[in-house]
Amino acid sequence: MSAVASQESTRFDSSVDQYQIRRDRINSVIRYALLIAVGLVMLYPLIWLIGASFKTNAEIFTQVGFWPSKFELEPYVKGWKTSTEYTFTRYFANSFLIVIPRIIVTVISCVLVAYAFARFDFFGKKILFAIMVATMMLPQIVLRIPQYIMFQQFDMIDSYAPLVLPSAFATDTFFVFMLVQFLRGIPRDMEEAAQMDGCNSLQMLWYIIVPLLKPAIISVIVFQFIWTMNDFIGPLIYLSSVEKYPVSLALKLSIGATEEVEWNSVIAISVLALVPSVAVFFAAQRHFVDGVASTGLKG
Repeated sequence: MSAVASQESTRFDSSVDQYQIRRDRINSVIRYALLIAVGLVMLYPLIWLIGASFKTNAEIFTQVGFWPSKFELEPYVKGWKTSTEYTFTRYFANSFLIVIPRIIVTVISCVLVAYAFARFDFFGKKILFAIMVATMMLPQIVLRIPQYIMFQQFDMIDSYAPLVLPSAFATDTFFVFMLVQFLRGIPRDMEEAAQMDGCNSLQMLWYIIVPLLKPAIISVIVFQFIWTMNDFIGPLIYLSSVEKYPVSLALKLSIGATEEVEWNSVIAISVLALVPSVAVFFAAQRHFVDGVASTGLKG
């Protein structure tokens, strides 16, 4: 009787396991189907943008679908030439003349300030950190007039200095806060060992902290790259010479240059303007996700 009962129990457990496996598979299929559907809805505007870049103006306003009736490269050629004396080669170069220096000074200044807040005790530390965090809630628009007056007195208007110089003083407080949270989750064992070996604070920062901060630093680079490439208000306020315009201003210039806007050319250049940001994100995707996740979990 005990053998029969054992066999019945084994069959029951097996049927329960099979039911559980089938239910998990069905739940996985439903979950992935919903994720794919939501993903397609979110990606459709981008897919439509790419498809519209190969359409004519008439097709853009008469067809809802993203697939063009005929692939034309003329919008890219005409859009790249622009209606000004400069091509988008100049405007992309101008964008990188802003982006690259700003990323460099942002990383250096924010790492130094975050290291000080996370590892040193000094007078007024908590108050200063609270003030820094409070500035994250301050709308940037309220700073535009005083900043413009300041840079005008320094004779820096119509140059890239107002777009780059503030980042050299760790004014991007979101990055400082993110790095501080990441540093708080790093044990101090290696730093204490290095200090016993005679390393000073800067040596510990360079040889120990910076390699451990790599995911967070890459997150800073990705965020700053995308935000600076997409910045429109800053260049609009401080730059007046067309030859110094970045891509964001050049796109607006191409829209308002003529009475009849060739939207296919504008859309084509908009697609090309997205390529650097998308390429940087996917190139640093693994480190970027690790940095954001670690910053959110530690501290």
